[in-house]
Amino acid sequence: MNTSKTTESNADAVAKESVNHAGVAITLKNLTKVFTDVKTKSETRAVDNFDVVIPAGQLVGLLGPSGCGKSTTLFMIAGLLDPTEGRILFGDEDVTELAPEKRGIGLVFQNYALYPHMTIRQNIAFPLENLRVDKNIIETEVIKIAKLVGIEDQLDKKPGQLSGGQQQRVAIARALVKKPKVLLLDEPLSNLDARLRLQTREEIKRIQKETGITTIFVTHDQEEAMSISDKIFVMNFGKNQQDDVPQAVYDNPANQFVAQFLGTPPINLYNGRVNKNQVFIGNTLLFTNSKLKDINQEVVVGIRPEGYIPNKEGKLTIPYTFVESIGRDLAIVANHKDSILPTFRIILNDPSKITPETINFDVVKEKVFLFNKETGERIL
Repeated sequence: MNTSKTTESNADAVAKESVNHAGVAITLKNLTKVFTDVKTKSETRAVDNFDVVIPAGQLVGLLGPSGCGKSTTLFMIAGLLDPTEGRILFGDEDVTELAPEKRGIGLVFQNYALYPHMTIRQNIAFPLENLRVDKNIIETEVIKIAKLVGIEDQLDKKPGQLSGGQQQRVAIARALVKKPKVLLLDEPLSNLDARLRLQTREEIKRIQKETGITTIFVTHDQEEAMSISDKIFVMNFGKNQQDDVPQAVYDNPANQFVAQFLGTPPINLYNGRVNKNQVFIGNTLLFTNSKLKDINQEVVVGIRPEGYIPNKEGKLTIPYTFVESIGRDLAIVANHKDSILPTFRIILNDPSKITPETINFDVVKEKVFLFNKETGERIL
């Protein structure tokens, strides 16, 4: 009897709600996941004390390299993995112990997971059929959600007849049709080519804004995360390294890892030192800053590729190997004896500034960061 009532209640809720509804905040309290190897008994902390709040109604990117814990975090939110420690709240409701089907989530994987023998209409309708929603209501909801994601003219086709981008839209439609509280996307664009990735991420952003659903988007691609996210959480070794609006994280990285992970081309790193208020790369005095008057130590100097100003009288002399065109800009592929990497890139938008062998530069101070050589924490 209780199961029947629950099913009827779920069906009624689906029937009554509109496509557009308010999102719910997600609170992760000290969320931790430890995997133990059965044979060796060694432990791996995939997620380590992840303590964050994901704002209601926003599209949030979980960003980081492979193995950083972002998908594990997503699967714990979804209920597919149990946390070792910590709690998960949707609004004021603690869902840590709830089964996945009771959490009110929509989950989209990178491989779409569509039923190849079913039509698109049947694929989208499947979650509602499981809830025993009335057939007339199902048809109305399927058409409504198909229009939202832009596939209303594909409903009678099979998945194999659709492009990768269209299949991904079907997967999103199927996740949205039951009107979840939260939409979870695990690397949803990784199987698409470059053009389709661009188109599909624009569609995901549009759909999220139109529905108002709280959405978590897992990706290792920083361009994807920065282009569509209202807020990004940069993860490494299972920890939250920094979270903010994308541009703020780029402009003010909390540490060397974040500075290196965000940016294309990546930030240029040099072995340097601070002597009281003076910043050096090798023997070159880069600039002075009174905030550094009590510091005397070796540092890593990071300069964004767009942070160089060509100047014949500039203090920093950098030989270059060749020039490459990267669309509207030119990049100098250069080297320097104090650079941490063998080669790096400097972005220029004026080819007339290029001289035959070496270029002297000043730097844009706002594009220069200093990091502790041992810990990677930002000093300036």
